Amino acid sequence: MKLYDFPPSGNGYKARLILAHLGLAYEHILVDTLQGGTRTEGFLAVNPNGKIPVLVLDDGRILPESNAILFYLSQGTPYWPGDRFEQAQVMQWLFFEQYSHEPNLAAARFWLAIKKIELTQFYRELLGQKQALGRKALEVMEGHLRAHAFLIGGRYTIADMALYAYTHVAHEGGFDMQPYSSIAQWLERVRGQAGHVPIDAWKPL
Repeated sequence: MKLYDFPPSGNGYKARLILAHLGLAYEHILVDTLQGGTRTEGFLAVNPNGKIPVLVLDDGRILPESNAILFYLSQGTPYWPGDRFEQAQVMQWLFFEQYSHEPNLAAARFWLAIKKIELTQFYRELLGQKQALGRKALEVMEGHLRAHAFLIGGRYTIADMALYAYTHVAHEGGFDMQPYSSIAQWLERVRGQAGHVPIDAWKPL
């Protein structure tokens, strides 16, 4: 397998995380999104949407989108539940992550910690909007995790991987994580899972 990836990306990290949990070897192809790496003719031939991560299977089939990669790789493993309702709950959290969580936490982190933009009045206002929406998403997670060790069924699934990716680096986007004690405990539980790798340990097996 091949993984096209930008190492600081939380979305790319999701793919690296499940690959590490499963002990799967892969070729890691670095794509520098800050230098236009996703806009080159070669990369667009792999993913016309111009985004990482992209997983290329051994048979040549191409799978973009981080949560689709999580879904595909988790089939037949403990990270995908067997119960149909729990499967739907996993999808619920994956949709929540992509619609309410990632667009806000990831954008704030990208501007402040990765691209390090100049905070003009325009960006200060936009950052404030993203942080306000991001806090709402964190509050939803905090409320759920007060009564649950993990997001689904009391055990670690790809729902946790998806939400962990940008939650554990939310402080890099200017989020004060002090109020979220249940999230903090959950982050520790996720880090304790077998095969866990940190976001900056991006070299494949």
